[in-house]
Amino acid sequence: MARILLGVTGGIAAYKALELVRLATAAGHAVRTIQTPSSTRFVGAASFAALTGAPALCDEAERDPLRGAFPGQALPDHDPIGHLELVRNADVYVIAPASANTIAKLAAGLADNLLCNAALAATCPLLVAPAMNVNMWEHAATRANIATLRTRGVTVIEPGAGRLASHGEAGPGRLPEPADLLVVAEALMAGAAGAPPSQPHLVGLRVLVTAGGTREPIDAVRFVGNRSSGRMGFALAEQAAALGADVTVVAANVGLPRDPRVSYVDVETAAQLQEACASAFERSDVLLMAAAVADFRPARSFAGKLKKEADERLRVELERTPDILAGLASTRRPDQTLVGFAAEHGEGAIEHGRAKLARKRVDAVVVNDIARTDIGFESADNEVTILTAAGETHVARASKAEVARAVLDAVIVLRMLVEPETTGPAA
Repeated sequence: MARILLGVTGGIAAYKALELVRLATAAGHAVRTIQTPSSTRFVGAASFAALTGAPALCDEAERDPLRGAFPGQALPDHDPIGHLELVRNADVYVIAPASANTIAKLAAGLADNLLCNAALAATCPLLVAPAMNVNMWEHAATRANIATLRTRGVTVIEPGAGRLASHGEAGPGRLPEPADLLVVAEALMAGAAGAPPSQPHLVGLRVLVTAGGTREPIDAVRFVGNRSSGRMGFALAEQAAALGADVTVVAANVGLPRDPRVSYVDVETAAQLQEACASAFERSDVLLMAAAVADFRPARSFAGKLKKEADERLRVELERTPDILAGLASTRRPDQTLVGFAAEHGEGAIEHGRAKLARKRVDAVVVNDIARTDIGFESADNEVTILTAAGETHVARASKAEVARAVLDAVIVLRMLVEPETTGPAA
């Protein structure tokens, strides 16, 4: 049984903290709660006390009847400083919801209430789950405060998007779902204890995903391209985010809905995709190269629109595009994990994939057969074979979300094989 300290700040999302407590206690964890004074206007301390079986604390001067102990834990034989003993006993400190005001205090190192006092004293992992108005979330001050917390090792989960408390407003700012918060909290506790997590996770890792298909212009309106929809790449990004990763997607001409937990960089051509990947790769821990990058592009692009003439033929000379994946692999760090994707046609797909695995010096290649019309491009389903140096894993036809999870499970296994001194997120 783990001990979760929950900090609750003011905001309508405070009611979701009750569900987090319910899920955590149902999973066998002991929970104590600290509230800011403003949070009690939304959810009373009695509600948390009823669910946790322990009093919720709010004031630094308030005496804790349990003397800093969690439910099921023996009370100390003395009367310690309440908030210091409480956070010392915690395996993880989760602040959810975290208001813009509290995030600013944490970034500045202020300790003007019990919740912030405990955060400064915490030696256990600290998980912050923001919830606020979209304009407050997107304000430069809030973004800077979030960046500051992350540089100090705090895990910050991006808020969800949707309808907000303010009438008629929508966008990012919603508290992540309590079930997702519990998954990340459990992963952080497992990592801090040096034990294998109860669930696979990517907490603390930066994942770079490429998605979609590049378009190489012939003129202002025509291009050489392919049929990739970006569904596989977006599914990988969404699953990685659900596993706690900090995810960036370089999206080539993808018109699919965006996940608010993921950062997106939109590009059109292979050259633009190469530039965006080069910019993000150095600080990434995992690369999932799912985009269908054009192998050839017009050697010359015409300005404006070429006119259609009945008696003339258009001849377009093509030149090769750079091998982006091989180029990135040539500059990789030992602790980075690289996964390529191979869209093969018909027989020999696995052999071609194995050749790509060796030639591009990556850790895994995901092979799918584009000769089939029921999977792959533009389809909601896929069927792949994941190739690594240790062997191969066949993933039978399934939704792209399920295939993405299988690929990420393979990534987690690959990273477990990295020497301990080279593991961990990039600085």
